[in-house]
Amino acid sequence: MEKRNVGSRKIGCREKEERLIMVKRLFKLGILFGLFLSNQVVSRAQNNMQESSLLVGATLNYTELNTIKEELFLKDFTYLTPANSAKQTRIHPKPGVWNWQEIEYFITFAKKHQLVLRLHGPISPQASKWVKEDHRTPAELSLILEEFATAFAKRFDKEPTVKYMDVVNETILADGSWFGPKPGTDSWENPWLRIGLDENGFPLYILKAFEIATNYAPNIELVYNQNVGMEIPMWNRVKETVLYLRSKGYRVDGIGWQAHINMGAKRKDFVDNLDETMKKLENLIDWAHQNDLAFHVTELDYLVKDKSKLKEERDIQKKIYERIVQVLIDKSKQGEVTLNLWDVATRVKKGTGEFQSVYDEDFKPTPAYYSVQQAIKAGRK
Repeated sequence: MEKRNVGSRKIGCREKEERLIMVKRLFKLGILFGLFLSNQVVSRAQNNMQESSLLVGATLNYTELNTIKEELFLKDFTYLTPANSAKQTRIHPKPGVWNWQEIEYFITFAKKHQLVLRLHGPISPQASKWVKEDHRTPAELSLILEEFATAFAKRFDKEPTVKYMDVVNETILADGSWFGPKPGTDSWENPWLRIGLDENGFPLYILKAFEIATNYAPNIELVYNQNVGMEIPMWNRVKETVLYLRSKGYRVDGIGWQAHINMGAKRKDFVDNLDETMKKLENLIDWAHQNDLAFHVTELDYLVKDKSKLKEERDIQKKIYERIVQVLIDKSKQGEVTLNLWDVATRVKKGTGEFQSVYDEDFKPTPAYYSVQQAIKAGRK
C-alpha cells in the first residue's frame, strides 16, 4: 500500500512535469503565433497604407445638372462639390429668407449616383450682400453667423452622402495677415473679421464657426479651406490657427488648398519655380498628415488670360497638373488626400479670362485630362 502510494506519487509528479513542459511549449507556441498574427496585422496595415486611394472629383453648378457636364462628371468621378449651392448667398440670400432647394437637389443627386459630397458652404467672403452692409455691428454679425452655421450643420450632419464640409474659407492673405472687410458690398471682402479677435489675436468668427461645427456636425469631416498659393507666411498662420482651434477643444479634420493656378496661385511659382513650389506642397501635406489632418486640393483650375496662346498654355497646364497629381498620389500612401477640379470644362469669367479644366469649350479632353486620369486610376486600385 505504501509502495503503491509512493509509486502513485511518482507517477503523479511525472505527469505534472509532463503537463508543465506541455504548457510551456504551448505558451511558446502561443507567443510565436501571436507574433505571427501581429506581424501579419502590421504587414496588412503597411500594405493598405501603400495602396491608400486618392479620391478625385469635380465641381458642378446647379445649372449644369441635366447637361453634358453632368454626363462628363458621372463618366469620370464619384466625388462632387456643389459649386455655389451650399453658400450663404444661395441658402440665406436675405434676412428671414431661406432657400435650401438647390443644395437639397444635390443631396438627392448624390444619393442616386452614390457620390461622396463635400459641402462648400463656409463662413467666408462668400457671404450674402446684406451681411456685408457696412452698418452691421459685431453683435449682429455674430448672431447671423451663429444662425447660419448652426442651421447648416444640423441639416446635413446625418446625410450619409456628405463626408466633408468647409467650415471657413479664404481667411488669410498671402502675407499672413487676416483677410477683412471693405467698404460697400460689391468687393471681395470678409465681413466676419469685424466680430473681433480673442485675447491671443485669433478671429472670433473662426473660433465660433468651428465650435458650432464641432457641436452640431459630429458625423462630417471639418475642413479649413484656404486660397492663394504656397506662400509660407500664409500657411504658417493656417497651421497656427488649426493647432489653436484644437487647443480649444474644437475639431479640425483637414486643410484645403484651392489651387487656382495663375489667379490666387502665382504663375511664376508654377511655371518658373515649379520644383521649389512642389517641394513646398509636399512639406505642407507632410505637416497635415503628421498632425492627423487630411489634405484636400479643393478648387484646381488653370487661368488663361491671353486666348491667343491657348495651345501653349494648355501644354503648360498639363505639365503642372502632372506634377501636382504625382505629389498627391505619392502622399496618399501615407494619409488621406483628395483632389477636386473646379468645373469639368472651360469656364469664362468676363474681364478675367478663361479657366481651363480637363475638357475644352467643345467638351473634348484637354491635355490636362490625361494627367488627372492618372489620379483617377490611382484612386481605383
